[in-house]
Amino acid sequence: MLEEKNDNLQEADGKLEIGISDSTQDNAIETSEPETAAEISTSETEVENTAEETEANHQTALDAITNSNAEESEDETLKERHDIPMQDYDTFAMDALVDELKKLISTDKVMSVKDHIEEIKKSFLLQYNHLIEEKKEEFNASKQDPNEEFEYHSPLKSKFDEYYNVFREKRNAHFKHLQTNLKSNLEERLAIVEELKELINPQENIKDTLKHFNDLRERWKNAGAIPKDKYNHVWNNYHFHVENFYDYLHLDREARDLDFKYNLEQKQKIIARVEELTNETDISKAFRELQDLHRIWKEDIGPVSKEHRDTIWNKFSELTKKIHDKREVLFESQRANEQNNLETKKEIIAKIEVLGTEKVNSHSQWLVQIQKVEALRNEFFAAGKVPSDVNEETWAAFKTAVRNFNSFKNSFYKDIKKDQNDNLNKKMALVAKAKELQESTDFGATTPVMKQIQEEWKQIGHVPKKYSDKIWKEFKDACNHYFDKLKEHKSEENVDEVAAFDNKKAYLDILRAYQLTGDHKTDLDAIKAHIEIWKGYGKVPFSRRHIEGKFNKILDALFEKLSLSKKETEMMRFSNRIDSLSDSNDTRKLDNEKIFLMRKIEEVQNEIFQLENNIQFFANTKNAKKENSIVLEVRKNIAIHKESLELWKDKLKQLRNLGQE
Repeated sequence: MLEEKNDNLQEADGKLEIGISDSTQDNAIETSEPETAAEISTSETEVENTAEETEANHQTALDAITNSNAEESEDETLKERHDIPMQDYDTFAMDALVDELKKLISTDKVMSVKDHIEEIKKSFLLQYNHLIEEKKEEFNASKQDPNEEFEYHSPLKSKFDEYYNVFREKRNAHFKHLQTNLKSNLEERLAIVEELKELINPQENIKDTLKHFNDLRERWKNAGAIPKDKYNHVWNNYHFHVENFYDYLHLDREARDLDFKYNLEQKQKIIARVEELTNETDISKAFRELQDLHRIWKEDIGPVSKEHRDTIWNKFSELTKKIHDKREVLFESQRANEQNNLETKKEIIAKIEVLGTEKVNSHSQWLVQIQKVEALRNEFFAAGKVPSDVNEETWAAFKTAVRNFNSFKNSFYKDIKKDQNDNLNKKMALVAKAKELQESTDFGATTPVMKQIQEEWKQIGHVPKKYSDKIWKEFKDACNHYFDKLKEHKSEENVDEVAAFDNKKAYLDILRAYQLTGDHKTDLDAIKAHIEIWKGYGKVPFSRRHIEGKFNKILDALFEKLSLSKKETEMMRFSNRIDSLSDSNDTRKLDNEKIFLMRKIEEVQNEIFQLENNIQFFANTKNAKKENSIVLEVRKNIAIHKESLELWKDKLKQLRNLGQE
């Protein structure tokens, strides 16, 4: 069919003529001598090529409008998508994407948010799948049972699926209703086109024909949407036959000219508005309004007279191209931003790749590395879109970098898993020992052992997380059970301790009144006897142990009055102090005392060594005689330090002998 060849807006506005003679036109056809190929100049060829290129550029701009209008004509709700900003959903976190999806599905115009929701879905699934891969790698690295299957439940994914299913149900219901209407509307419009063909009948009364024509136009206006793939073809057929009706029938010239004039005025108004839109700063807004103006031009306004058709259409087409070109510039800017985003993401991937090769040797250091990768991961998702042709490639590179980092990290934890299993065996042995002793009533012997077990537990490193809480609870329960029994036992002994305190309190008064005889041996034996009596009273309540300090002060005063050597006095005091610690069964304090003595011995030895080096230095100088007084002072200090060293060693020896008793 002839009309099927005319399927663009430009042709529909009357640029293409058909070979049916108009009764008002001359039948004569002008002829001229045919030109040969040699007579066509190079400049004419260039002009023709330029014209073809210009026409192609115009057609590209027109096609962009036509395709958008065809889609929106099929479903009117699509127009409203422009009112909802298309955000860069790749920069959203997963929870923010779910919130945005929930908000969008609340609209009744389901197709107006279709593209937005699909972008949200793509961004969400990219992040979710990446998360699942990480969780699976962590599971494989830590699982103990080879038959255990990986499982991971995400409440966020459940919410996303729930909201997306709501959208899908709404969309399917909308499509079902839409398809039914589109089919019937298409049949109605095709029937109208067929009736338009039949109007070209010179035998009919012109008034009846005009009335029928106007009825058809009204029916066409109200016929509703049709499938977008049929839109352009059906509309062009309709316009073709409308123009055919105007141009090739003997209609009322006056009525036709009035219609032409009105249509011309309307199209001139559209052109004026498009000229204003060429200065609009919001290019997207200008393009959307241009779409609407094209729709009005095509669907609501009829043809104009032939003498104006080419001129007015070319003007409209030229302005359309200007806005289209501005839109392309905007797209180029967006593509430049996408290229910048690509460079940013490449830099992030490179940083993750470096972290995937930096070897660290402790759990705390790995936590720092993991935090760095997590921060880079967030930066990657926040960086924005990249060019679509490299999107999959960039995403794959990112996943590979993260996967390699995780593999590198997991190899470290696989190496320490053996140590953790060894630690588990050690702690389980301590749990068994604690359970074995928890019912013991030999508190004197068992308490130090239980305390030692607790110290050993602290020194053992981490165990596999799967068992950590369980064995800790077993160990803690066993220890608590024993020490609760010990507490009960001590409360029973409390009566004896109170009695010991009362006896010691009374004895302090006797001791304060004691006077030395002046005989060294007699006084020393008496002081030793006082100490033995004091010790014989036994332990006092913990809260009243301050009385031991009062006793030691009285002893110190007595020792001061005795003509004992400094070493003897110090050893007497030390012996009394150690006996007190030994009676309290506080092994921790005894161990601390031993460590203190060993450190003091080392300090004094180092000091002696340094002083002896100093003497050697002075002895080797030319003026050694002049330095004799300094050397003597140093030797005196060495003697003092050696005497102190012997005292510290004697104390350590006494303490060690106590541990062997």
